[in-house]
Amino acid sequence: LFIKSWLRIAKLCKEPKCPSTDEWIKKLWLIYTMEYYVAMRKNEIWPFVATWMELESVMLSEISHTEKDRFHMFSLLSGS
Repeated sequence: LFIKSWLRIAKLCKEPKCPSTDEWIKKLWLIYTMEYYVAMRKNEIWPFVATWMELESVMLSEISHTEKDRFHMFSLLSGS
């Protein structure tokens, strides 16, 4: 499942046009979400938190509100 997700992301990144900021953040958010659930399953949440804590707030501040609502993007670390 994890490898299939990475292959999907790689396929999306081969698009001929330059993606918008929102598109890049959505792709990064997908990676973030996958790593979160893998860390939860392996009970290794603290290394994940250390890696993603600052980046999560940047991603959520940069993505537009309509995109947040459309893709149900919310903080996995702080719960808000």
